[in-house]
Amino acid sequence: MDILAAPRNVDHSLTRRMAAWDSAWARQLLPPVEEAAEHTKLWWAAAATMAAVGGLRGRRAAAAGITAMAVAELLSNAVVKKLVERRRPPKEWIPHDDVEDRPDSSSFPSGHTAAAVAFTAAVAPTWPWAGAACAVPTLLVAIERIHSGAHYPSDVAAGAAIGLSVAALVRSAPRLALRHLV
Repeated sequence: MDILAAPRNVDHSLTRRMAAWDSAWARQLLPPVEEAAEHTKLWWAAAATMAAVGGLRGRRAAAAGITAMAVAELLSNAVVKKLVERRRPPKEWIPHDDVEDRPDSSSFPSGHTAAAVAFTAAVAPTWPWAGAACAVPTLLVAIERIHSGAHYPSDVAAGAAIGLSVAALVRSAPRLALRHLV
């Protein structure tokens, strides 16, 4: 008995459904979001904006976001993807042209999602307004990764879990360091 059959079937069904989602909104908004998130350009731009206009709070939020993003990207892309080899969703499941522009690396986890969630979750405690503003493109990145056929929903969920974990670690690191100094 394959205990993973039911979750895998749900994962595959959701992938097909989200990839087949055809709306003018998705066709216009998701490709530019993916382009902005490529190589973390979106999050570097957000950090630069926060640092430039947010004073000390903006600089602290930007530093926390960039640190968390970098660690999440390293963990997801250089460690977990090397440990877990998973093929991308089959091209025949994806009824649009985005399927031709997919990475060759392991599908698991979504590094884009890990970086986006880590950045946003690390920014939010320092500057809630900026964290809320970053949450919108973070959600769009997660949706786009499935819609484009680059990832299964479980890959995106794993990336989000990595991002949240790394953000929590980055946020707690100064307190942990102070405990050891005192």
